[in-house]
Amino acid sequence: MSEQPEQPTDDRQYVKFTFYGVDPGWRRLPQGQRAEGREQLLNLLQGSGEAMITSTYSTLGTRRDTEFFVWQIADDLWPIQEFASRLVNSEIGPYLTVTESFLSLTRRSMYRNPKHPGASAARERVTPLGRQFLFVYPFVKTRAWYLLPKEERQRMMNEHIEIGHKYHSVKINTTYSYGIDDQEFVLAFEADDPKVFLDLVMELRETRASSYTERDTPMYTCRLMEPAELLTHVGL
Repeated sequence: MSEQPEQPTDDRQYVKFTFYGVDPGWRRLPQGQRAEGREQLLNLLQGSGEAMITSTYSTLGTRRDTEFFVWQIADDLWPIQEFASRLVNSEIGPYLTVTESFLSLTRRSMYRNPKHPGASAARERVTPLGRQFLFVYPFVKTRAWYLLPKEERQRMMNEHIEIGHKYHSVKINTTYSYGIDDQEFVLAFEADDPKVFLDLVMELRETRASSYTERDTPMYTCRLMEPAELLTHVGL
């Protein structure tokens, strides 16, 4: 008898990762016009917390193609789309460019390590820890990975998972994009020290499962900031 697919639960969340660039022309506008646009954006960012979890991050100085990042987690897709609509129709909207965008959903892990039986169920809900940094990237496995027997994939993932558990100060949030965006997963790691995360990724590169990675870029290093602090930081 074949195994029946797992049924979705009501606890799953939509997760949106949006990276923005700022048109340099915005900073040359009259101060009064900029102040009005900044106030609209600040109210939008702060108000979105009523409909979903919204966290804001600076990417200024870490990459050439983005200046800030908004991480949103909602029980329905509509609040995410409504936020985007209000943003593009705001005073500052024409001066913002979405430089990268990932959409995903939470679900139980495909791979369940018997040493950590509760870990997969916990992934149906994302609760940010408020750590200083978030490291984000899309992830795609090779087609050859899915042709392997599930038992073999599980053995390789057990090694992968055990390495992750050695780095207790790094929390991984794995979300799924099959059929709803270009990548298969979006990985978001919360940590207070980029050096620890670098060491974790270096060690993961040596696992067998890593050889079945097709794509895991672009990678973003994001620093957590409250909305008012963020807007000042990036010159909005």
